[in-house]
Amino acid sequence: MTRAGRHFLQIPGPTNVPDRVLRAMDGPTIDHRGPDFAKLGKEVLEGLRPIFQTRGAVVIYPASGTGACEAALVNTLSSGDRVLIMETGWFSHIAWRETATKLGLQVEYAPGTWRRGASPEDLEQRLRDDKTHTIKAVVVVHNETSTGVVSRIADLRKAMNSARHPALLIIDTVSSLGSIDYRHDEWEVDVTVTGSQKGLMLPPGLGYNAISEKALAASKTATLPKAYWDWEPMLKNNASGYFPYTPATNLLYAMREALAMMQEEGLQNIFRRHQRHGDATRAAVRAWGLEIMCEDPREYSNSLTAIYTPEGHDADTLRALILDRFDMSLGTGLGKLAGKVFRIGHLGSFNDLMLAGTLSGVEMGLRLAGIPHTPGGVLAALDTLSVPASKAEPVMS
Repeated sequence: MTRAGRHFLQIPGPTNVPDRVLRAMDGPTIDHRGPDFAKLGKEVLEGLRPIFQTRGAVVIYPASGTGACEAALVNTLSSGDRVLIMETGWFSHIAWRETATKLGLQVEYAPGTWRRGASPEDLEQRLRDDKTHTIKAVVVVHNETSTGVVSRIADLRKAMNSARHPALLIIDTVSSLGSIDYRHDEWEVDVTVTGSQKGLMLPPGLGYNAISEKALAASKTATLPKAYWDWEPMLKNNASGYFPYTPATNLLYAMREALAMMQEEGLQNIFRRHQRHGDATRAAVRAWGLEIMCEDPREYSNSLTAIYTPEGHDADTLRALILDRFDMSLGTGLGKLAGKVFRIGHLGSFNDLMLAGTLSGVEMGLRLAGIPHTPGGVLAALDTLSVPASKAEPVMS
């Protein structure tokens, strides 16, 4: 059925792809061994470093974010190595715990509530207890896409340093990079993993690793099998702008344009914009009288908000009604949260009016679904958004 207007894609990714990026993709496929491609490759690889806030190497795979997760593990670890994964939600389990287990790694899964980020105190104690340093890597999801909870990476790194533990620090930024302040070098992260389809404003299809010198050194002795994911041929070819196999040329056109857009806006301004939208969404949820999943305000996500539906009301029924009546997609509850929460994505190429429309659709949906709430969430969000940008809260690290 033909529907008037534009579909509201308000899941936490894939996100809306800007028209500029879509137009940039509509270019001719070129010789990926020729000089024009080398120029493209170098531009993109150099342009990504400021987004990760690193001076080190970044590699790009034609892959999903999950593929980039596997690349981080197979390049740094050996069969039977012990890996500490902090439980934060569905993606700490499906993208990391299951992948690591299938690769033959010994996984220690530090339990979490899904309502809080990884605990620095728990991490420090576990590392202090590991007196023989059998834990070779610590894995944390920065922004847990299933819950809207951010782990405080700077504090986790301080905990590792306090414990004087040499484990690698591997961070998943699939739903945070380019949306929430993230500092690969300053926070001494060894491998940062992300994907193209969220804050970077591209379609799905590219996975990334940012790599520290310590991680590169670990890759020299890591023995997990790898071929496609091997950093060595990637870095060797990338030095001259090329790839060891056929790259996703048109997605790289898109990446170049997205990087230009991010540079024009300014990274700190992007962070502020996302914080405003996160603050406004949470103001709406509070006004409705609903419950935000994240318990600690220090760990609120500015990429998405996960919201509980009241007892006896199914979140997926609400989502289906909103999709049918208003042509808007909201994120579903994953794993043990199925039917209990819905998620509003407010990241990527997104502005105040898009958020106002999104929240209006949610409020109308709550009314039509008969879900108990107090009207006025949209007005509360508009009050938040009306604060001049110069008076907005500073970016939180």
